[in-house]
Amino acid sequence: MASVKVRRRIPNPIDLLQLLKFRKPIINGRKRRLSRALTIYDLRSIAKRRTPQAPFDYTDGGADSESSLQRARSAFENLEFSPRILRNVKEIDLTVNMLGKNSSMPIGIAPTGFTRMMQTEGEYAGACAARDAGIPYTLSTMGTRSIEDVARAAPDGRNWFQLYMWKDRDRSMALVDRAKKAGFDTLVLTVDVPVAGARLRDVRNGMTIPPSVTSKTILNAIPRPAWWLNFLTTDPLKFASLDTWNGTVAELLDSMFDPTVTYEDLKWIRSQWQGNLVVKGIQNVDDAIESVKAGADAIILSNHGGRQLDRAPVPLHLLPEVVKAVGDKAEVHLDTGIMHGADVVAALAAGAKFTWIGRAYLYGLMAGGKPGVDRSLEILKTQMVRTMKLLGARSVSELEPDHVRFIARYQDNQR
Repeated sequence: MASVKVRRRIPNPIDLLQLLKFRKPIINGRKRRLSRALTIYDLRSIAKRRTPQAPFDYTDGGADSESSLQRARSAFENLEFSPRILRNVKEIDLTVNMLGKNSSMPIGIAPTGFTRMMQTEGEYAGACAARDAGIPYTLSTMGTRSIEDVARAAPDGRNWFQLYMWKDRDRSMALVDRAKKAGFDTLVLTVDVPVAGARLRDVRNGMTIPPSVTSKTILNAIPRPAWWLNFLTTDPLKFASLDTWNGTVAELLDSMFDPTVTYEDLKWIRSQWQGNLVVKGIQNVDDAIESVKAGADAIILSNHGGRQLDRAPVPLHLLPEVVKAVGDKAEVHLDTGIMHGADVVAALAAGAKFTWIGRAYLYGLMAGGKPGVDRSLEILKTQMVRTMKLLGARSVSELEPDHVRFIARYQDNQR
């Protein structure tokens, strides 16, 4: 076959100039690195570079083999969406009414302990970012800022308080009373920590509170001067609701938390707290039903981010059965494994009323403080909007089970 002859010419300088497009330089280093983050995993990569190994691994890791965390992620990755076409999806409404109040998005910031250890802005960054985004923020019992300090930092935010029941019940309820006085409208009781999970990364890193300065940590600190500068020049890292502790995280949990808590205690807490009561850590249908009978206004299907029982149930897989069993008696929320806006959309379509993020916002915090948390929420929102448009759903209320199909319960099933 004869070859086709292509006429060539000398490039016109004007045409070349039109091709040359340079980005406007971003002088501020934090703005520059956050602007380049397009996914939560991008924020994770930045966080890993900027954070010492022990606090990063505390955030990033799970229990034992970390299979609970991996399976939770696989559940989202191994589902299939069923899009509807030819819908007018110019405008997307992410608003959801959750426990009597509107949230601008169907995600909230879950309770995370030791938050200032990840980055010095800590709980302030989370609470203020949540307020600005119009979503709820949950302060952990193991927080490094006090209930009152968080209330002052975000007085017009929707602030929740998460409770671990301690062996000293009076001290536990004193925290609840402080939360009530500070205007926190919802109490979240976490029920899946009768003992600390086997978080092997923390053991191998010699993870303590506050962080210990050893030869290993000094070497690890050399390429991360900003973290250490913040750590050494701000007020000492400690638990805002506890006495000073100088041991490992697992030792603290085992010494403080009460393994004898039962449904009778849940009923007693219900009688003491007049606001919304949420039970977090539900991992089977029977416990979901019993928690609602005991007075829970909402339950959170959660395996603690894979940080407690290894090979625990996957919340997303459990969701449809629990929603069917609970009905309209209480709201069913979900956490664990959410790293993309599409994960949120999938959970809502499968029946969840609301979702919660932990690691996803902490990666943003470690990457850039409060602006980093803002960026993580912005990324998730953008992904949610795009996913819903591609599904042909204009609002959260239009998402339904037919939008998703679980093509494999676990990744190994595909082999």
